[in-house]
Order: sequence, then structure tokens, then C-alpha cells
Amino acid sequence: MSTEREVSVTGVPTQWVGPIRVSGNAVTGEIEVPLATYESPLWPSVGRGAKISRMVEGGIRATVVGERMSRSVLFVARDGAAAFTASQQILARLDELHAVVGSGSRHAKLVDVHPEIVGNLLYLRFALQTGDASGHNMVTHAADQLMTEILGWNLGLEYGSISGNFCTDKKATGVNGILGRGRNVVADIVIPHEIVRDNLRTDADEFVDLVMRKNYVGSTIAGALRSANAHFANMLLAIYLATGQDAANIVEGSQGFAYAESRDEGLYFSCTLPHLIVGTVGNGKDLPDVENALQRLGCREEREPGGNARRLASLVAATVLCGELSLLAAQTNQGELMATHRQFERAKGQN
Repeated sequence: MSTEREVSVTGVPTQWVGPIRVSGNAVTGEIEVPLATYESPLWPSVGRGAKISRMVEGGIRATVVGERMSRSVLFVARDGAAAFTASQQILARLDELHAVVGSGSRHAKLVDVHPEIVGNLLYLRFALQTGDASGHNMVTHAADQLMTEILGWNLGLEYGSISGNFCTDKKATGVNGILGRGRNVVADIVIPHEIVRDNLRTDADEFVDLVMRKNYVGSTIAGALRSANAHFANMLLAIYLATGQDAANIVEGSQGFAYAESRDEGLYFSCTLPHLIVGTVGNGKDLPDVENALQRLGCREEREPGGNARRLASLVAATVLCGELSLLAAQTNQGELMATHRQFERAKGQN
């Protein structure tokens, strides 16, 4: 009996939205973005934010402030004292660990090792730069080599697990924001007051009040973990599906902060995404639709290692800001959100 299974493609409606005007340290220009979603009102919502970006000089500034991918491994020692002694000896031999990673991959680079001890358990969180790959497999491969090297040092440690859940992959935790995982991107914009009034049908003070009351107070009483936003996950999933990303990474990717201030010159609005897990090479990136999307986004150019992934991360963050801005503005007006949803769903049904 054959164990082979038929592989098919599940079509998700996709629309290119924008262009979004973006500037920053990884991308500058006016660029359309693909959103794959069954929630069709997301397209005009992000489109409204994109329109606002084109009305502001410089548009949305997207700044990549960090990048690393992590994998934590688990060792078992005799007791806490033995685990501590082993951790100190490991940290004293970091040069050897750097050499191990360098010999196993021309793209991976070890940038940090963070130990945690619980009883007789020693967790080591390895952080690596992974070029244009999101880096899941790359860091696991490196961690496997590093474990073998460390176990060969005879420090009184035994193998526990190649992944000790201190990474943290596809789970909502605090450690990713504190120590870093993926691309850390800040997207922000200053929108003149008249544009806020005429195009978002709100004002800066009302918008800022909603951000504080909804995103920060509301999220706090809900028990949110390092997260204060309205719907980062909507935009993330849509662009992740369209660009061949591991969609499960919206779990940690959607942990982020929407922040606003009313200034003399207008509404300052920012979206900070501390752990965007995206890449432009690797699994899923060779599919025809994904290849076309990455080419249209300008993420297939000859750049230094990591340059295309940073460009993509910046565009993702700018897209998130567009959708977050539009939804929050709508929610400052009673009834607008649902009326808009009904309008677009009804129009869709008549096509």
C-alpha cells in the first residue's frame, strides 16, 4: 500500500493593495502589497491606511532595529550546582561555539547564548543571524551541532531536548520581546490634523484616547502578554500567506504595540512588531504565486545577506500600520465599523 498522499493547493482570495508609501533603513518607495484573506473588508481597510501614507511626505517610516532567530536546547545535570558550573564553562568557551556554527553554515552566525537554570535543568537559548531565511531549520541544525559539541566537553551534562520551549516558537511568551526573535521593526507616521479629520473622520485626541483605553487598558485587564494592539494578526496572516511564510508564526508576530500621541503637527501613530518571523528564501518560497509576489515586492534583488528579508519585514510592518490605523479610526465613531463591513460584504455579494 502506497504511503504517498496527494498534494493539492488551497486557493485563498488575494488582492494587491496600495501602494503604500514607505521610507526607512530597508525600503523606500511606493509599493503595493499582496493580502491573501477570506475577510474581504481587510483589503479596503488596509487600502485606506495606504492612501493616508501617500498623503504624507515620507509616508510610513519603517525601521528595522534588530534581527535574530533563536533555538533553546535543554541539558540535564546532576543538580543545580552542576548546571551552574557547566553554564559558566560553556560561556567561557563561546569562541569555540562560534566556530562550530561557522563551519556548519555560510549564512548562520551565532550572536548570543543565554542560559537559564531550573533545578537540575540547564536551558541554553542560542540566537543566530540567518541571512534572508526566517531561520527555523537553520537554527535547529546549528543547535544540534552545538549540543553535540558541548556534550563532548564532558561537563556532566546529558541530552534533554533539541528544543526546550525557551526559544520561543509559535507561542505567546515574554522572552521573544525581551531577548529578540525574528526581525524587530518599528513603523511610524505623523499625520497632519486636517488629513485625520477629512480622511479618517476622527481627530487626534479621540484616536489617542481609544488607543490607550482599548489597546492598553483593555489588553491589560484581558491579561495580554507584551501585546497592545487591535488586530495585528489580520494583516500578518494575509501577507504571510501571500509571501510563503510559516503562518503559525502570527502567534508571536502579532504580539506588538500600537502607540499614539497628539502633537502640534498632527497625529503620531506607530506600530512596533518586536518579533516578525519572515524570510525570502526557504520552504514555500519556490511556489509560482509566492515567487511572483516576492518579485513584485522587490525582494528578489541582489542585496547583502538579509537585505531582502529586512525589506519584506519593513513592508509587513507598514502594512500592519495601515490596517491598524484604519480600524482604530473607525472605532472612534459608533456604528462605523459594522456599517462598513456590511457595505463591503453586500457589494461583494452583488458581484
